[in-house]
Amino acid sequence: MINPVDQNDIAAVILAGGLARRMGGGDKSMKMLAGSSLLDRILVRITPQVGSMVINANGNPDRFGYTGLPVVEDVVEGHPGPLAGVLSGLDWVAENHPEIRWVLSVPCDAPFIPLDLVARMKSAMEENDHRLACAQSHGRTHPVVGLWPVALREDLRTALVKEELRKVDKWTARHGISHVEFEDVLISDQAIDPFFNANKPDDLNEIETLLALHERD
Repeated sequence: MINPVDQNDIAAVILAGGLARRMGGGDKSMKMLAGSSLLDRILVRITPQVGSMVINANGNPDRFGYTGLPVVEDVVEGHPGPLAGVLSGLDWVAENHPEIRWVLSVPCDAPFIPLDLVARMKSAMEENDHRLACAQSHGRTHPVVGLWPVALREDLRTALVKEELRKVDKWTARHGISHVEFEDVLISDQAIDPFFNANKPDDLNEIETLLALHERD
């Protein structure tokens, strides 16, 4: 059963702070896919599911100015990985929207994020009495597609700074986590993982023709 979700109780952080080495550097979120940037595709899918959004990215924030969204850098130096981006999002929400209790994290390179992502993860978390939720497909977990309680941000900061913990699933396992399985999406009659991510230029080329055909139908 999927329980109703109060969007105003949930914010989203889009993780765009990586170095994109396999993509050849630069802003992975700005890479184009069938006429739209990866970031724009994600915004279309996430905006209806949450009350507020923030982008986690390092460097000049002006490049994201067209979105109208706030941009926060990693609060832990040295590019320690996605947990730093999650913590940055939690800190931003605690400071700017203290009424919000949950933060959804999504990577900037997953253009097929499910439209019922928040509702299904929140329901699973509540039914299992867990504090966290994580998306899964084909039996494989996607640790950075998660639902995080703002109340755990100091615990996460301690793990990152004092313990130098970097693996997402090692930290989430401490607090109880629901893994929520999502089915493939159909693009021009071909099954595509909803958490397909574009790590290399070939990944974009692989999907672009299918997507262009689908969006012309």
